[in-house]
Amino acid sequence: MFNLANKITLARILIVPFVVILLYFPGKMTNLIAFFLFFIASATDMLDGFVARREGIVTSFGKFLDPLADKLLICSVLVMLSYLGWVPAWITIVIICRELIVTGLRAMAADEGIVIAADRYGKLKTIMQMLACGPLIIHEPLFGIPVAWLGEILLYIALVLTVFSGGNYLYGFYRNWLQETASS
Repeated sequence: MFNLANKITLARILIVPFVVILLYFPGKMTNLIAFFLFFIASATDMLDGFVARREGIVTSFGKFLDPLADKLLICSVLVMLSYLGWVPAWITIVIICRELIVTGLRAMAADEGIVIAADRYGKLKTIMQMLACGPLIIHEPLFGIPVAWLGEILLYIALVLTVFSGGNYLYGFYRNWLQETASS
């Protein structure tokens, strides 16, 4: 349960409160430190999966923990960015609602013995959300570049992917449910 890949994932979760605390006190330096920690946490998302596959230590706990860590990181940052007025609250609400719906669907499916794995749209959505949050955390122009503007554009792309991938999960769940009902 506590193999190297899962420890990396747990480290991602442990970084979240530090990012939130730093964003609670916005300023050029605290934003940059929060960005740096967010970047490290985001990078561990790829690292833990790579380690698990390479070492052959993919576990059910890891399959549960990895997407949970992503959701905690992204949702916590978006809540803080909305609190600061840097991200419209409705975007944060849509993203959090999608995450709750998909998590609920996965739990219901798992109860029926059906695994709804992350698809390419869900993975792309997570990557785009992480790419959007980085510049939004920095917020201030960096070397004269308005990075918050880039973050806003990426966030709207992430929002479209979020809604689309959520609909894709709903469709997949419905399709599997129909198959299970027909075979019963």
